[in-house]
Amino acid sequence: MRKWLLPEAIEDVLPVEAARIEALRRVLLDHLRVRGYRLVQPPLVEYLDSLLTGTGRDLDLLTFKTVDPLSGRMLGLRADTTPQVARIDAHLLNEPGVTRLCYAGSVVRTATAGPGETRQVVQTGAELYGHEGIAADREVMQLLLSSLGAASVSGLHLDLGHMGIYRALAHAAGLEASGEGNDAELFASLRDKDGPAVQELTAALPEPARGALRALAGLYGPADATLAAARDVLPELPGIAAALDALAVLASSATGVDAIHVDLADLRGYHYYTGATFSVFAQDAQGAIVDCGRGGRYDGVGRAFGRARPATGFTLDLRRLAALQRADDAKAIIHAPADPDPALARAIEALRARGEAVVVALPAEVDASGRRLVLVRGAWRVEEK
Repeated sequence: MRKWLLPEAIEDVLPVEAARIEALRRVLLDHLRVRGYRLVQPPLVEYLDSLLTGTGRDLDLLTFKTVDPLSGRMLGLRADTTPQVARIDAHLLNEPGVTRLCYAGSVVRTATAGPGETRQVVQTGAELYGHEGIAADREVMQLLLSSLGAASVSGLHLDLGHMGIYRALAHAAGLEASGEGNDAELFASLRDKDGPAVQELTAALPEPARGALRALAGLYGPADATLAAARDVLPELPGIAAALDALAVLASSATGVDAIHVDLADLRGYHYYTGATFSVFAQDAQGAIVDCGRGGRYDGVGRAFGRARPATGFTLDLRRLAALQRADDAKAIIHAPADPDPALARAIEALRARGEAVVVALPAEVDASGRRLVLVRGAWRVEEK
């Protein structure tokens, strides 16, 4: 085996892409900072029981695990940063009232999110703790959209969902509402929008839950029409009206998007999210749909740390966002000659102060960049080849 080969779906990030990712990281962290979100930097590894607290089975399967030689306890390599930030809020900061935090760093997963994806994801995200009202969900959703605007991503398509609707209907039908117990097949069929399977699996359930669950698989589409249809066909059960009202608030407050859809059978992240969810998509230069960011409410994750706080947040994949950037947006390095002229030194520092990359050529170094500093009529100027 060639020693330079990397594991499958693990790759080096080369200079052009790395520059875009780092530029995005700086832009987004500054965008979050001026809106009151403070930066935290959790460790890459921590004890497994802490890392996976409250996250459900899905994250467990994505987490690399090893034994700590110092303590003998199981360690996990983080597959998502949000549970770590919840631990920081609940145990280390332990602040009264609302806490706003943000982060940026890599996570590593045992499997990819899809074909052609990487197992090493560069995440940036924001979390808001301590407020259970829709105003917090609205702030975080709007922050996700404005962050994508700051990253120069356009043509946004917003998808909204709410985990409370399925939970209310499953409870009314006498099911566990866990997605893993006696409702596992129904849960999977709804998530996959398999209408015939939903019809069969609900045949023995009582009304009105039976009819509502059958309708749920088809309740997706433009926000206004879908919410109106949901109010007509879903029963007046505890939690359903509140969930539909919350989705209406989010849909009406979304700005900078080309389309807003609601999908009441979108159960991705069900074992993690507890309320409203939001996902944003855009098209790349080839017309492919790109998942730009997602988030939602995940109350109670800090319970194991002694503080079950209301929480809502989002994450962005910087490598995906970087792929949406123009291919020619990185300026070539400027090469300067090894000349003792003080005017040259001043010209180099002025260019660097403007953000240009300038290197002073080493002896016999070949300039292949296409840009160089040359002396023209007594002044040092950048020449494009």
